[in-house]
Amino acid sequence: MPEYRRILLDGTAVQVTVDGDELVAGDGRRVKIEDAQHLPPVVPSKVVAVHLNHRSRVDEFQIELTPTPTYFHKPTSALNSHGGAVVRPEGCTWLNYEGEVAIVIGKTARNISPGEAGEYIAGYTVANDYGLHDFRDTDAGSMLRVKGSDTLCPLGPGLVTDWDFHGKSLRTYVNGQVVQDGSTDEMEWDMHYLVADIARTITLYPGDVLLSGTPANSRPVQPGDIVEVEVEGLGRLTNHIVTGPTPIRTDVGARPTESEEVLSTALGGDWEFRGIRPPRR
Repeated sequence: MPEYRRILLDGTAVQVTVDGDELVAGDGRRVKIEDAQHLPPVVPSKVVAVHLNHRSRVDEFQIELTPTPTYFHKPTSALNSHGGAVVRPEGCTWLNYEGEVAIVIGKTARNISPGEAGEYIAGYTVANDYGLHDFRDTDAGSMLRVKGSDTLCPLGPGLVTDWDFHGKSLRTYVNGQVVQDGSTDEMEWDMHYLVADIARTITLYPGDVLLSGTPANSRPVQPGDIVEVEVEGLGRLTNHIVTGPTPIRTDVGARPTESEEVLSTALGGDWEFRGIRPPRR
């Protein structure tokens, strides 16, 4: 399956192809994968994400799945790349990973059927849909700061074409330990459905990205952690967590919170403990 990446090569953003352990530019220049400075593999006009899709995640929250998907938007300023630092702002605590498959649009799509959607998909890449749950109490409807803060949308390492999304494993690792272990077969709505659903009212342009949902066991990570998302056939996206250099301002807007809503979401949807959670030690 062809794989295309974008890297910074001699100060310029360049699309390259994968050739063994090297990346090859169109003019023949080569660079070792381990030495390359990666960029997001595509430049989207928008990133749309589905709220819940994996049945293991729904079961974890002990809820009923909605009859049809619901979505939120991640601004393009949240984009990050393979090898990039994911920033947890100073003053925040509840930054969770969410390993996912990202769908990349290949040609303008509007008012298409699920049966036609595959013709409009350029390929797929790996994503980590980080959530800054400290702002869940104030942005629960829009998820704007929860999911859209800077650096919280790593994509990569590359765009893979001709990838069959059926029956593929999806695993997330923190410091080398498996923390999420799912499959694309547990998705309630497949990739073609999601593209067709959004394209009913929102025109999708080449490069646009749709995030397809995460399995169970999203949990908080800490500065210094190495987080990797591996999808069978798409590769492994690696990022590290750092603390932001400046604290959240206190002279404007809502403050980060630690309500039961925040804790239950960040720690795994333990809704049965709502209001009676033991004190943290």
